[in-house]
Amino acid sequence: MNKAVLYRMVTDEHICPFGIKSKDLLERQGYEVEDHHLSTRVETDAFKEKYEVKTTPQAFIDDKKIGGYDDLVEHFNVKTLKQEGVSYQPIIAIFSMTALMSLAFSYSQTAGLGLLNIFENFIAISMAVLAIQKLQDLYSFSNMFVTYDLLAKRYVRYAYIYPFAEGIAGVAMIAGVLLPYVSLISIFIGSVGAYSVYKAVYIEKRDLKCACVGGDSSVPLGFISLTENVMMIIMGIWMMIK
Repeated sequence: MNKAVLYRMVTDEHICPFGIKSKDLLERQGYEVEDHHLSTRVETDAFKEKYEVKTTPQAFIDDKKIGGYDDLVEHFNVKTLKQEGVSYQPIIAIFSMTALMSLAFSYSQTAGLGLLNIFENFIAISMAVLAIQKLQDLYSFSNMFVTYDLLAKRYVRYAYIYPFAEGIAGVAMIAGVLLPYVSLISIFIGSVGAYSVYKAVYIEKRDLKCACVGGDSSVPLGFISLTENVMMIIMGIWMMIK
């Protein structure tokens, strides 16, 4: 069996996650790992100085220094789930789960799967879940939201109100209460949002990230964001008619 030597931080206060991942990757590539734990800050600093490196973990194969976890990934040419640059992964994850939740919720309510009921639950649950994403860090959300939402640009406080309005509307729609009021809320925030996204992306051609899943989002502003707002408008109109 091929052998590799790995040095990684393992102390009472800190166990390096990339050290664990490096060991796992080496073993999955068929290597027997000689695993050295750097158990103190002094020991870690001495190792860095000796091998002239700035970070740990550090892996060696055939006495050749490969480097840290990212270097091992490159060395073995394997793929990871690390998100780099813009990505639709967050919004795909949310909408996939809310779709499954709407199916489960509709089934439990009706002992069947009515398409209209599934659609209603999907939009309402999505609104509530997206509100959670924004409410986790209102400050970061507002910083991103004010760069493209036309109302938030003029009245910054709207950026702080928006997630609450979206969340309350979604929950009320799930419960089937206060529908005349939450329908108006949904239509209003959806309309302002849709026009803001359309103007920023399709008229001004700005390259922005969407605040729809929170302030640290890597989701590009564009079709998905526009669709989200259009769905809120449709849902609001439908609930008002209903």
